[in-house]
Order: sequence, then C-alpha cells, then structure tokens
Amino acid sequence: MIGSLQTGVSGLQQFQEDLQVIGNNIANVNTVGYKSASMDFEDQLSQNMSSGSANSSQVGEGVATGAINSNYIQGTINTTGVTTDLAVNGQGFFLVKDTSSGVTYATRDGEFNLDASGYLVNANGNRVQGLMGASTTTADLQINGATAINALNDTITPAPTLQSYTINTNGQISATLSDGTSGVIGQIVLQNFSNPQALVKQGGNLYSFNVNAGPLATPGTPNVGGLGSIQSGALESSNVDLATEMSNLITAQRAFEANAKIITTSDEVLQDLVNLKR
Repeated sequence: MIGSLQTGVSGLQQFQEDLQVIGNNIANVNTVGYKSASMDFEDQLSQNMSSGSANSSQVGEGVATGAINSNYIQGTINTTGVTTDLAVNGQGFFLVKDTSSGVTYATRDGEFNLDASGYLVNANGNRVQGLMGASTTTADLQINGATAINALNDTITPAPTLQSYTINTNGQISATLSDGTSGVIGQIVLQNFSNPQALVKQGGNLYSFNVNAGPLATPGTPNVGGLGSIQSGALESSNVDLATEMSNLITAQRAFEANAKIITTSDEVLQDLVNLKR
C-alpha cells in the first residue's frame, strides 16, 4: 500500500512539472522567436514480485521525467517595417555577444536596434555578430558613417555621412553615403546546430551552446549550406499553438487529479487496515 502512495506522489510531482512547462509555453505566446517545449515521461524501475517463472511479475513504481524538449519549428513571420528587425526564414540562429563577459549566445529573436555607437544590438545590449568590410573574422556589427566610409574606401573630403542602409536576404548590409557612394559594408552570419536540443536556455531569448549541440566549425552565410534567409523589417513570432497547449493543459490537470485520487484512495485503505485492530 505504501508503494501505491509513492506511485501517486511521483505522478503528482511529474504532472506538476508538466503543468509548469505548459504554463510557460502559454505565458510566452507573444514572445518573439520563442520555441515551445514539451515534456516526455518514462516509467521508473519496476519491482519484481516473483521470479523463476517464464513470465516475470513486476509492479511499476511510478513515473519520472524523461526529457523536456524544445520544438524548433519556425514561427509565423510578421512584418514590422523596421529595418533592424530581422527574422530567419529557415534554419539558423543569430549570434550575439555579451560585451561584459565575452560570451556568445544563439538566438532566434531578431528584434535589434542600433546603439549610440552604431552597433547592432538586442534589447539587452548584446552585439550581433557578423563580418565587417573585407574581414573574414566574425566581429561586432557596426553601422555608422565611419565604418561605411572605411568599408567603401571613400576618401572624399569633407567626409560624407551615412544616408541610409539596407539588409538583404543574404544578410548583406548595404550603405549609401551622402556623396552617392554605396556598397556592401557588412555581413550578418548565422549559426546552425546538428543537435539543437542540447542548447540551454539562458533567459532573454538567448541560448548557450557547447560541443553537444554540434555547431558548425564557423558561422555561415544566410542562404548557403542549408541556412535560412534573412528577412529585414520582420520578426518571427512564437511557435506556441494555444489550442494545443490548452488541450495539453486539460490532460495534465486531469492526470494530476487522478494521481491525487490514488493517494487519497491508498490513505482510505490504510485507514481501514488500522481500524481492523479496534
């Protein structure tokens, strides 16, 4: 009878965790680039009731969490009209660097803007990574008059100013100067992973990664090598399906209630056994 209590408790614990996963999905239904998660269950080690027979007799001892996996299916891309808002249409993650720690993170959240120095940054000030000018080394992307003049080798005096810039589907940043000079000054790169389930959520729509995620040797160019294209002036919405999550919520709630019933029933049986002595 104690075994049934433990089994019921394990069910309560795991379905409480499942409710937390579902609740987190629902809470992030409007989070840019959010990827929904789901919980996998597995049975715990069973107790052998008898041995020596052709067919073993075992009783399960409850349920445990097998894994909590993220669903990396792409969310809907919505137009915003803001040039620095970027969405990945297909596979790949943006790379952003925390300048204080030097750590680089992956993200699908392309809600970027330019800071006071012209660096392309996310909401937390992490700098988007890419290639500047003719360089082949990944660095912080910076879009301003000085970097445009340098990349375009403009030597006109007085120095022109940056008039406008665009970002195409290949991630190329093209600038136009006040003297009419124009051209590509930078390149946004994307990082792909062979095992995205190994990515670790760090909050702020960021993922940390290591060798278990299987990243490519170097970040790649959008539209090349299986990487998706970049859409400027748009953002990828959360891939949470509210109808599915509400259905999962009901299922998890009923399962929680059923496991609670196992505990109360076991308690009643134990009470009956105690009353037999009276």
